[in-house]
Amino acid sequence: MIRARIIGTGAYTPKRILTNADLEKIVDTNDEWIQQRSGIRERHIVDENEATSDLAVNAARQALERANLVPEDIDFIVVGTTTPDMFFPTVGNIVQQRLGCRRVGSVDVLAACAGSIYSLSIGSKFIETGKYRRVLCIGAEALSRITDFTDRGTCVLLADAAGAAVLEASEDGRGIIDTDLYSDGQHADLLYMPGGGSRHPATRETVDARMHYAKMKGSEVFKVAVRMFVECAQTILSRHGLTSNDVDIFIPHQANLRIIEAAAKRVGLPMEKVYVNVDRYGNTGAASVYVALEEAVSAGRVKRGDKVLLAAFGGGFAWGAALVQW
Repeated sequence: MIRARIIGTGAYTPKRILTNADLEKIVDTNDEWIQQRSGIRERHIVDENEATSDLAVNAARQALERANLVPEDIDFIVVGTTTPDMFFPTVGNIVQQRLGCRRVGSVDVLAACAGSIYSLSIGSKFIETGKYRRVLCIGAEALSRITDFTDRGTCVLLADAAGAAVLEASEDGRGIIDTDLYSDGQHADLLYMPGGGSRHPATRETVDARMHYAKMKGSEVFKVAVRMFVECAQTILSRHGLTSNDVDIFIPHQANLRIIEAAAKRVGLPMEKVYVNVDRYGNTGAASVYVALEEAVSAGRVKRGDKVLLAAFGGGFAWGAALVQW
């Protein structure tokens, strides 16, 4: 049986750091309020000359280096992002050209913060069918570009980063065991950006109405997100005859520490088995699972033979999980 094995991970964050103390000077908030409600202390923000593709390329280069591959070895590119440089060309197109890959196929996946699991799932399926041998999966966001820094409910959360994983066909039993993807449009009004598309294209009126920024109903998102985390984690484990006791490490989307803690408790996972870095990066959308995975691998928290559970949720709502034998 062919599985897609993760053979290299990478991550990149912009140099500029925005602390809670910095935000106190911008909006009506304070460090204690932010940490109590989100667990976030600081986050990385792009400068005026950086875009999502810049972050993606840097993360991809590190993943390729750690996989001992060159760009010409890649057969397909999948990028999860909510903040492409522009509508088209896609971030995948830009990454392909800037890395120097062959003229391989590439695609952007817009599943909000679940873009990590969606891109990983798509990449793994291409490998499992035998179509491709190596796929480069990326999650990259410049969420500060769609952040309303007059809205303290969102500006304290969102941040910028990119992460990547190189997948390779493997028949030794290791790799991505399974993935699950879900969506439910009934929750779309809880977390969305109304402006910029064909419904509300950019006009003076939509800009003045601040429609080109992310909108979120925080308390409602919390309730739905915890349920999504729990359901998808339990479903993918039970399908393979596993329980939370079989999981060696859980790497969730880093949206909010309170959400992570609540979900882990309901799944039956002690926090010692949960990788958390939201305090240092904030919510980096489709990048967060990849960035956390890269850190966990580099820190030795993920070892050969470990069962790794990944899960993410995002606006739309879209969510999913992946089960990996490392």
